[in-house]
Amino acid sequence: MFIHLKDLVSKGTIRVEGTEDLTDVLPKKGDLLGFGPLHVQLEARNQDGRAEVSGELKIDVEQSCSRCLAPVRQSLTIPFHETFVKGEEKDFDPSDEEEVEDDEEEVLYVSDDRIELKPILAEVVLMGLPFIPLCSADCQGLCPVCGNNRNEQACGCKQDKVDPRLAGLADFFKND
Repeated sequence: MFIHLKDLVSKGTIRVEGTEDLTDVLPKKGDLLGFGPLHVQLEARNQDGRAEVSGELKIDVEQSCSRCLAPVRQSLTIPFHETFVKGEEKDFDPSDEEEVEDDEEEVLYVSDDRIELKPILAEVVLMGLPFIPLCSADCQGLCPVCGNNRNEQACGCKQDKVDPRLAGLADFFKND
């Protein structure tokens, strides 16, 4: 999926819609168990020599629950906003503090006359994934002693938490 800068300058606004397959870009292991095609709805605008691209991305993903490891399927809608400028990134000089402003937004520099969106879309999808996916808000997780899924059955394992600094006092109060 590409945006041609010459077309954007001549037209002013370009709509980019379609479906993108990210199987060769997204990781095949780790937090992401599976995913569907990425549905892209973007609009690129020429703003004073900058290409401002905004819109939304929709994707179905499958991850492991952070508590019980059960698969969790979710449909995500991820907002997208990036600004592209043709040219080379300026070298940062720490002595020149006027160049850096807190309000200035981040700009991505491109060297060609076209912007390849696929790696940027994959990065935005990865950043938009839930950090702690849960199968439900009241998920009880796995038992730390026996490993049973406590959502399916109660295991009855003893789980007294003793502060290791006070563990020596536990023997002091034992009845003979």
